[in-house]
Amino acid sequence: MVTDEEKDYMYRVYAKDPVARINLGIRRRLAPLLGNNRRKIEIMNVLLFSLPGTPIIYYGDEIGMGDNYHLGDRNGVRTPMQWNVDRNAGFSRANPQKLYLPVIIDPEYHYEAVNIENQEKNQASLLWWMRRVIAVRKRFKAFGRGSIEFLLPDNPKVLAFIRRYKDEVILVVTNLSRFSQAVELDLTKYSGYIPEDMFSGNKFPKIKDVSYILTLGRYDYFWFVLKKEEETVWFRKIRNIPQIYGSWKTIVSGKTKDILEKGILPSYVQTCKYFAGKFQEIREVKIIENIHVKESGCEIQLLLLEVTYTTGLPDMYLLPLAYSSGDKAEGIVIENPHAVVVHVKHENTEGIIYDGICNEEFRKHLLSMFIRKHTIPGLHGELTAYTGKNFKRYKRTDLVAVKSHVVKTEQNNSSVLYGKELILKLYRRLDEGINPEVELCRFLTEKISFQHVPPFTGTIEYRRHGHEPVVIGMLQAFIPNEGDAWVYTLDWIGRYFGRILARKDEIQETPIVPSSLVDAAFQDIPTLFQELIGGVYLEMVALLGKRTAELHLQLSSETEDENFVPEPFSVSYQRSLYQSMQVLTKKVFSLLRKNVNNLPDNLKELANEILNFDKEIMARFRVLFRKKLLAMKIRIHGDYHLGQALYTGNDFVIIDFGGEAAKTLGERRLKKIPITGCSKYDTVISLCCTHRTS
Repeated sequence: MVTDEEKDYMYRVYAKDPVARINLGIRRRLAPLLGNNRRKIEIMNVLLFSLPGTPIIYYGDEIGMGDNYHLGDRNGVRTPMQWNVDRNAGFSRANPQKLYLPVIIDPEYHYEAVNIENQEKNQASLLWWMRRVIAVRKRFKAFGRGSIEFLLPDNPKVLAFIRRYKDEVILVVTNLSRFSQAVELDLTKYSGYIPEDMFSGNKFPKIKDVSYILTLGRYDYFWFVLKKEEETVWFRKIRNIPQIYGSWKTIVSGKTKDILEKGILPSYVQTCKYFAGKFQEIREVKIIENIHVKESGCEIQLLLLEVTYTTGLPDMYLLPLAYSSGDKAEGIVIENPHAVVVHVKHENTEGIIYDGICNEEFRKHLLSMFIRKHTIPGLHGELTAYTGKNFKRYKRTDLVAVKSHVVKTEQNNSSVLYGKELILKLYRRLDEGINPEVELCRFLTEKISFQHVPPFTGTIEYRRHGHEPVVIGMLQAFIPNEGDAWVYTLDWIGRYFGRILARKDEIQETPIVPSSLVDAAFQDIPTLFQELIGGVYLEMVALLGKRTAELHLQLSSETEDENFVPEPFSVSYQRSLYQSMQVLTKKVFSLLRKNVNNLPDNLKELANEILNFDKEIMARFRVLFRKKLLAMKIRIHGDYHLGQALYTGNDFVIIDFGGEAAKTLGERRLKKIPITGCSKYDTVISLCCTHRTS
């Protein structure tokens, strides 16, 4: 199939040993043929998968297996497959002398080093790379059925061609050189298209009516899907409910599972209030677990979703799915349209699949898991309920009959209220490891007996062998309340302004309060201002400061549990704190500079004024390492603001110890100085500091 001159070159480069040659070819596996060069192996497979025809992979090439061409004929590539480090590479339990052909024992390709078992454990192995490339190739029909059009760049070391099938346009670019190369491609016929890397989902600069310039590393390659600009819009506020054909019972298997993962779930999760990746581009949504709950009128498919982005680490989300048809389905569409995932048609039936949190039977079943300490098996793990000491206070008969409803105000999670007895927080964004909210609530209520947090009563966990548990939900006692401290404060602010309008003439005659009195006790504030603010509110502010102080005193009281024992500031920690504050400030100022022209005209001047203070602000941080800080680091609330304190009518109860949702569980469990616990609003700090106890 090649000329004699080409054949001579092929032998000189790839088969210097004449024994490796056979007939008109070379009897070697891919890895030894290419000198076991990973980059060369990748680029040859990329070409194999992107050129026309059906690619065939010879067994062992997917792990970079070696050969033994001294065996004669083609037997050198017919050696036993290398599965693991056991006898005969796990291929056979027979006496090694009875094998038809021996296993590979060449030091570089020895079966103890190169085998399936080892590469299964390593996500960076050739085996996993091959799986990913095959998965990407299968997503596009143009590879298997499309036409091919070779581009002819001036740089002969770069091979580039277009694969096209219907609306799919794929650009393949490969650098065949061992050195980095730059290339100009004539893509003017695709002007206005945006190349999107198939593997990462990253977008490259738009193609224009000029040569398109690319730079490639040694033995580098690109698979681009060319998309028109309007096709790259990944987020839409208005979502049309899609339709799928299939049975509810098998909706999460086979072809319908692929349709859910690729066409339905990516757009659905972006509309959910609890989804934290709204400003990131989704690359893939995979169903990694399905726990089928089917008991006493309740049928739910509890899914764990892995959402992978083009940049950053993946997230795991909880999505319980339920099915309804007829009038019940119509009611859900009208009352909770955001909960509908997909319309389903199967034979003569039609219905909807929706978020199971809207299903009354599912909510009952969650509570019954605590009553019976129930365990539900899944495909890979199991769901288990655990109860705390306080759960014994509730009678089983009372809990079975209680009505439930979903709390509407929740966003990051879903909360279910069971009568006026219990509240279950169902976590939507999940992570392996110790949940800080569960840990803190158990510590404060079961070990310290702190009265101003809702008593902990139980958790639901997902457990999988070889992995840390994942907390799915936490059950607590419900605290009757009149809203949170933020709503309470807004109400009093309204009254305050009303009093000012009613007594504006009297106020104009009153001297301004000196700034030194702001930090003084309440009795030093002029009587008129106390009347305007309202005596009850000032007392409540003092009480909130006291409860805040008591919380931190309790969190700093532990002497045995290393997770709660206070820690002193170290000099290295002071330095790292300084560096992290510098980095954050630089990012904020950089973001402001880039977007200052997008601000309203009345804010541009203020923004430019702030930008002039960047060096002065950075200089203020240096106080952090000028002298040793004597403060202690303790466990903190993590996201403390007025919205996290419930007002009961005569007192405050502190809730939501989960910390900032954007941070990992490990970050939220770190010990810090208590003042950093107020992450969103400084209001609570100023309120607390007005009371001497805090």
